[in-house]
Amino acid sequence: MNRLTTSRGGLDLARFPEDPRDPLRAWDAADEYLLRHLDGIDAAPVDLSGTVVALGDRWGALVTALAGHHPVQITDSFLTQEATRANLRRNGVDAGAVRLLTTQDAPPERVDVLLIRVPKNLVLLEDQLHRLAPHLHAGTVVVAAGMVTEIHTSTLRTFEKILGPTRTSLAVKKARLVFCFPDPALVPPPSPWPRSYALPEDVGVASGRTVVNHAGIFCADHLDIGTRFLLRNLPHREGRERVVDLGCGNGVLGLAAALDNGDAEVVFVDESYQAVASAEATWRANVDAPAEFLTADGMSGIPNGSVDLILNNPPFHTHRATSDATAWRMFNGARAALRRGGELWVVGNRHLGYHAKLRHLFGNCEVAASDPKFVVLRAVKR
Repeated sequence: MNRLTTSRGGLDLARFPEDPRDPLRAWDAADEYLLRHLDGIDAAPVDLSGTVVALGDRWGALVTALAGHHPVQITDSFLTQEATRANLRRNGVDAGAVRLLTTQDAPPERVDVLLIRVPKNLVLLEDQLHRLAPHLHAGTVVVAAGMVTEIHTSTLRTFEKILGPTRTSLAVKKARLVFCFPDPALVPPPSPWPRSYALPEDVGVASGRTVVNHAGIFCADHLDIGTRFLLRNLPHREGRERVVDLGCGNGVLGLAAALDNGDAEVVFVDESYQAVASAEATWRANVDAPAEFLTADGMSGIPNGSVDLILNNPPFHTHRATSDATAWRMFNGARAALRRGGELWVVGNRHLGYHAKLRHLFGNCEVAASDPKFVVLRAVKR
């Protein structure tokens, strides 16, 4: 936990799930710069009496600081929403002070102040600006914030193409602000999202199937090579069993499991609302059968001892920070959720060393397939 000092007072903030060993803060210099700007420390203060929307607020620092203005938070992340709830409680703020929306929800009818943390994924920004543009007006204040490494010429072009004229601030502590001035007369090009493509013909039972992708998911316009390698080496299964596509993205692993075993009950889990929406759209495009779609922190929403097979291509970063913390939580949750004899199948880059973690947790781990870049690992709950 760290303390963010603002003109409104100090705030104790933490990421979610909270880990006292985690050296990363729940806010950064870009959050500080944006809050200073709103308070008028560098210029005239911003009128926050209307509807304030914070898009991409990563751990709830912005809306916690602005809770007195009853802001609306829009996020693609389940973890962000949980962090926001926890940070509001931690600072004695009523949960009702902030309205929590996902990137799949309808935005407020009118937005008077739009605050944006520039995301790593530019297409997610593009998608959300398209969704928000009809709700802005000529007087809407639009201010984005990011570290200098996150704001590029393409970022500014995206604002200008969809909303209107855009300029940037000077850099402070390696952070920068973006000011955009909505032009109601501007007619932006249509949003390209969601988009679809057909899987290649060399990925087993899912070959040629349609995949649907919402903006912001990993490899939204092509099949990533790690998932391709796992698809080529999926275990053949038969009979009634419960299968989880953990960190499902667009859901191709769970789809393949269902196509391989028509008796399987499939659950798609991801912390990204965009990903779960993509997995559901992919499923509907290919299968006329029920499935479960869950937005959660790994396996936290799955009962212990209830799963037979888990398929996982874990991420190794959180925002811009490289970390195995997410994979570690996924592996721990997987072990708890599996029945005895249940299996976890994981694909990852060889250098990540997942075999050591799985052997530590499960007491066993075997290499099911490998190539010079990737390894597919199988761990069984004894």
